[in-house]
Amino acid sequence: MSAKAYLEITMAINPENRPAAAKVYTDYRGPFLSQIKGAVSKELLIRDEDVQVLHGFDSVENAKDYLDSEMFKNDVVVGLKPLWSADPEVKIYTVA
Repeated sequence: MSAKAYLEITMAINPENRPAAAKVYTDYRGPFLSQIKGAVSKELLIRDEDVQVLHGFDSVENAKDYLDSEMFKNDVVVGLKPLWSADPEVKIYTVA
């Protein structure tokens, strides 16, 4: 199934903290794809300026619901928050 919506989370993470951020991504990629309703993909994008995680979903509603999920709030955010040097930017896109 191809994504009909994307959740993009852009994070300011200092270079020395990026290995720890990549571990959080790796630890939760499989559970995200197997347990989160409507999840179809998850990619880690790294630039000099920031780190992005691009989540593919079958609908905007499921992308929004993920942000309220126990996995996101209690696992992913808890693991990443100490690594942020600024609040993350969260955007949801619809595929045209």
